Amino acid sequence: MENIFKLKENGTTVRTEIVAGLTTFMTMAYIIALNPNLLTNFDVGSPLWNGVFLATCIASALAMFVMAFAANKPFALAPGMGLNSFFAVVVSSVMGIIQQDYVAAFQAALVIILIEGIVFIVLSLLNVREKIVDAIPLGVRLGIAPAIGLMLMNIGLGSNAGVYSETGGPFYVMRDFFGALTASSAQSAMGGGYPQMVLYVATMFIGLFVIVLLAKKGVKGAVLIGMLAASAIYWVGSFAFLSTNPFESLTKASWLPPFADMASTTLFKFNFQGFAQIGWFTVITLVITFCMIDMFDTIGTLVGTASRAGMVDKDGNMPNMKEALLSDAIGTVAGACTGTSTVTTFVESASGVEAGGRTGLTALTCGVLFLACIFIAPIAAIIPAPATSAALIYVGVLMLQGLKNVNFDDLDQMVPVALMLIAMPISSSIGHAIGLGLISYTVIKVFTGKAKDVSVLTYVISALFLIKFFLVV
Repeated sequence: MENIFKLKENGTTVRTEIVAGLTTFMTMAYIIALNPNLLTNFDVGSPLWNGVFLATCIASALAMFVMAFAANKPFALAPGMGLNSFFAVVVSSVMGIIQQDYVAAFQAALVIILIEGIVFIVLSLLNVREKIVDAIPLGVRLGIAPAIGLMLMNIGLGSNAGVYSETGGPFYVMRDFFGALTASSAQSAMGGGYPQMVLYVATMFIGLFVIVLLAKKGVKGAVLIGMLAASAIYWVGSFAFLSTNPFESLTKASWLPPFADMASTTLFKFNFQGFAQIGWFTVITLVITFCMIDMFDTIGTLVGTASRAGMVDKDGNMPNMKEALLSDAIGTVAGACTGTSTVTTFVESASGVEAGGRTGLTALTCGVLFLACIFIAPIAAIIPAPATSAALIYVGVLMLQGLKNVNFDDLDQMVPVALMLIAMPISSSIGHAIGLGLISYTVIKVFTGKAKDVSVLTYVISALFLIKFFLVV
């Protein structure tokens, strides 16, 4: 382990890295079931759902193994949220174009993901993506980590843990519980789901405070311990107050991987004939769109999380950035070949970094756990959402500390950072927020007589984002 991952050089140990990998896994395990849900329109148990489920586990693991051994970085990868929803919309549109069923359209759309992945591999090998990272001005870079922190807090409080009831849903902690005028109005709106919401809130905040108290005492693995404590509280509360069995799903779960379904629906099942009917202009537009969102989501996560972990030099550059970027490119190709949408670096990696992860052993641990979920997915499914929310909120708070490096007396820095701080949690897109930051930075420099301070590549990227935001195709 020492020879492969240089643990002493990075100030870490095997135990710390494994705990960090487990922590990251627990905060992002939701993607294992959610990704096939989104890509198949919640057609749970169908052959396509089973194929996407296995593709999610396998492609994510492969990408993390590349991250571990090639880049030696603690970042985890999986099919990106937002990108998978967009892919599902694309599949629905392709259905109408090629006049075939959803599975055939899905297989045609996978060709687009394959092209995107190949393009990214070429750009990574030619150092183009690394040059794009370097083109991001320091002021914008300084705002990425705090903006990601706000996005994590927004996910934890706003959208990670939802409750359904006979009155509708989903109901969320911040909007529907704390946002209600009174407790009675919240209870009236949520109906029978109100007791579960109360348990969600209690679980979330007890878990958060356990993490904070342990962290203040310097306890290793505070995030993981806090998540386990929150999970225990939720399980006990489910038995005691909701009269439900949180482990009931285990009794009905299937423990045999549906490899036959994957082989028949997604594994190298590219529908090139259907793809050819989509139209080249549409294909090019979609490839560029997927590329831009994926590229800046990945860059933002790497830069923001690495900054928080102290893994950057004095100029804000991360060593082995090329290898880290190559990891998600290879993961995307693996995802297309196995049957899922674009694989990207997950912002939840910040939880593992906060737990002490500093090397590829963290990514390797998380990747092994993703592979294990091919066989033990039902166990991953019993981790309650409010327990992961506690970790996301805590890590989000810590990432806000990056604001101390921003010069708030300099509008060239302050305006892009402020826009990213509001855009990232609201849009749930790291890439789009960075785009707004770059556009604002460029405009301010140009109209204040400092156009020469902006690099040519920054102008190009800003122009591409303007086209993406405003060109209707």
